[in-house]
Amino acid sequence: MQGLGNNAFCIIMNIEEFREYCLSLPKVTEDMPFDENVLVFRLHGKIFACVAMDNPDLATMKCDPEKAIELREQYSSIEGAFHWNKKFWNQVWFNQDADDKLIRSLVDHAYDEVYKKLPKRLK
Repeated sequence: MQGLGNNAFCIIMNIEEFREYCLSLPKVTEDMPFDENVLVFRLHGKIFACVAMDNPDLATMKCDPEKAIELREQYSSIEGAFHWNKKFWNQVWFNQDADDKLIRSLVDHAYDEVYKKLPKRLK
């Protein structure tokens, strides 16, 4: 970050790091239920995030509806998810104004959104 100024931040998130972070969470599995292009991450069978292999600069994540709107207003890299219910799903572009810390927190939030709706026996 040398020479970038005081307000600069380094963004390094990519599809591999996103995958590794998702899989680091407890009881997360991955599969490709739609086709060989879309990798989804699940907690007890429930999807909380996904990435498309042919668009590796973008991830889709579950989100609380109110928070989803706030994030879209605050960050140009966060939009309602294409082909998903935009009320509950955001898509986040890597290497724009959402830094790695924010993206990891959004993965955690997506995971928590699924976790809180699991039956007690699965928690």
